[in-house]
Amino acid sequence: MRYLGNVIRPPSEADSLILQVAYGCPNSCTFCGTYLDKPFRVRPFSEVVDDVKRLPPAVKASVRRVFLADGDAVVLPVRRLREILQLLHAELPQLERVSSYATARSLLRREVAELAQLKTEGLTLLFVGLESGDDATLAECAKGVTVSGQIEGCRRASDAGIALSLTVILGLAGVERSLEHARATGRALSAIDPDFIGALSLMVVEGTPLYERVVRGDFTIPGPTALLRELRELIAATDVTDALFRSNHASNYLPVGGHLPEDKPRMLATLDAALEDPTRVRLRPEQWRAL
Repeated sequence: MRYLGNVIRPPSEADSLILQVAYGCPNSCTFCGTYLDKPFRVRPFSEVVDDVKRLPPAVKASVRRVFLADGDAVVLPVRRLREILQLLHAELPQLERVSSYATARSLLRREVAELAQLKTEGLTLLFVGLESGDDATLAECAKGVTVSGQIEGCRRASDAGIALSLTVILGLAGVERSLEHARATGRALSAIDPDFIGALSLMVVEGTPLYERVVRGDFTIPGPTALLRELRELIAATDVTDALFRSNHASNYLPVGGHLPEDKPRMLATLDAALEDPTRVRLRPEQWRAL
């Protein structure tokens, strides 16, 4: 299996075979330094086919999950994605799940029927960076989509039967719109009603436009207490049917998790206690935080 540049995947895909079908990401968000080493382009299909077919028989027999990299496989033509999914199921006899990152912009380019075709071919889970439910914050970080667009794009995937795992970023609005960002993000999550929600905390990467804003003094990163309050307000504003919520990413100061809605009171109580008396909880040391 050949890889180009920096390759990442969601934590839940740790045991998956990672197959690059595109390089980089079509978005250029101001906070993201993941794909600074490579501009976006679709990988030649012949290379994808060659990589899959050349896998050792023992590997082919053991693969149960495949993650399509890089930052947005859904941007590929539906016909090409269907060919890739058919290839995977033909070559990997034990394959149970295929997943991918997706952007709301790409989902908006797809009709529900097209996404349903992909679900039928085996694409069953999409990881979407919602980041924020606040239009001002989305515009500031050059997300390239409005909140209503994100909701509509995600709903199309849900209507097609594809499970959604959404990521939000605490601190993305800076100090100025901290609570507006948190509460609006909770409302957006409620409207989308995803299956999984993951909260990360902002960590500024050198070389990104956001880093330059911080250096100039145009952007102030919220401190640990402010980020905990954001997390508290986000959870309080989130009303979903049945979602697994996690804030156990290495960027966060305090891991909180459970199922929503049933575990919401417990999670809020944990955060309220931490905000009332920070000495009652052990926050992750700054030097241990990581992307």
